[in-house]
Amino acid sequence: RAWRRARTIQKSQPDVIHSHEFQHAAYLTLDARERLHGWFPPWIVSNWGHDIYLFGRLRAHRERIKAVLAACDYYTCECSRDVKLAKDLGLTGEVLGVVPNTGGFDIAGARSLGQPGPTSARRTIALKGFQNFYGRSLFGLRGIELAADALKDYRIAVFSATEDMRIAAELLADASGLQIDCLDQCSNEDILRLHGMARVSIGVGISDAASISMLEGMIMGSFPIQSNTCCANEWIKCGESGFLVPPEDPQAVAEAIRRAVTDDALVDRAAEINARTVMERLDQSVIRPKVIAMYDRVAADRARERQEDQISPPQSG
Repeated sequence: RAWRRARTIQKSQPDVIHSHEFQHAAYLTLDARERLHGWFPPWIVSNWGHDIYLFGRLRAHRERIKAVLAACDYYTCECSRDVKLAKDLGLTGEVLGVVPNTGGFDIAGARSLGQPGPTSARRTIALKGFQNFYGRSLFGLRGIELAADALKDYRIAVFSATEDMRIAAELLADASGLQIDCLDQCSNEDILRLHGMARVSIGVGISDAASISMLEGMIMGSFPIQSNTCCANEWIKCGESGFLVPPEDPQAVAEAIRRAVTDDALVDRAAEINARTVMERLDQSVIRPKVIAMYDRVAADRARERQEDQISPPQSG
């Protein structure tokens, strides 16, 4: 695969290479770069999710991540947290900016899918159902169990549920009498509609960047309860526009749920705050010019280097 990528780069001679994500795209591009032994186009690396926050702490990945960061010319990510981590791991290239990897959202279009009225009138709790090497949805489900007495009038909707999460949710519904539904495969519009009818949206994991489900919940007016390992502190203020919880502390999740389902003023005020935040930082009309400016910057640097060095890339071999 690395040789095939190297030959493709050599044949097409792109003006720039942009690797989205480390563990697959950037690692493979680094392998291709090492096989070319010479000219290589400017290389942008984008850090997604837990690419360095989680994998940078694992022995099997740390040196590979360092090699990518030492070799790339430019770096982008979703969190200021990850800029510092990248520099600590040896980034020598230029940081182009901190922007959401989604490319932004059509905020107005998304909101048209939501339930009319205030957030406090909603009676659904949305829970992201990832339970895997980084997802900790079982702790979120345990928090719901601990707060069950406050949720008798609520529907619990679990989306993106893994199989063990589905089993645990069914067992809890049977034991507690709570209405818990694990949704089948949903479209993006279905997920937005769910957040748009949810009073609270819960996401729990040991690692992420700007969690897409959290951002979607904010767009749709749902009150976010998000683990404090996911750059959520760069988007919400704990106790004001959402709650930040340890990812493996169901008691903290339960306390956050209880507060969110009993304090109407809190969730309605949070919806107003988050509505302004997403318009200022997440709307496509805001993100698009920033992304274009990044590519323009890289293209201008490349043109200047060619002019100064008067060097053309080698012919295809």
